[in-house]
Amino acid sequence: MTTRMFRVTVRGVFDSLTEIQRGLLLADAADHDILRASYTPEGHLTYDLSVRDAFAFRFLATGEAETDAIVATERAEAAAAEWLTDRDHGCKNLRSQVVDLALAPLGKRQRKAAIAGR
Repeated sequence: MTTRMFRVTVRGVFDSLTEIQRGLLLADAADHDILRASYTPEGHLTYDLSVRDAFAFRFLATGEAETDAIVATERAEAAAAEWLTDRDHGCKNLRSQVVDLALAPLGKRQRKAAIAGR
C-alpha cells in the first residue's frame, strides 16, 4: 500500500479569555501569524486576536487507507483540545476539515507536470 497524506484543519473560537491569557497570546502572536501557516505532524496554530478570537490548528498526518482520515481527524482534534486545556483556554464552535491529498484535485502546474512526465 502507498502512504496517503492528510491535511487536517481544526478551527474554533477562543472563549472567555482573561486579560492575562489574551496578553500571553498577543505576546506570541508573531509565531502564530497566518502568513507562517503550515501543516505539521505536531500541529501549527494560527490566530489574529486583533481581528477576531478565532484560531486554526493545522496538522499533517499519514495513513494507508482513505478511512485513516477519520483517525487523523480524531487525533488532530484531541491534540488541539489538549493544547487549549493545558493553557486553560476555553473554546467554542470547534470543527474540523480533512483533505486527503491523494484525492485533491491537481492545480494547473501539477497537471502540466503530470502530462510532461508521461
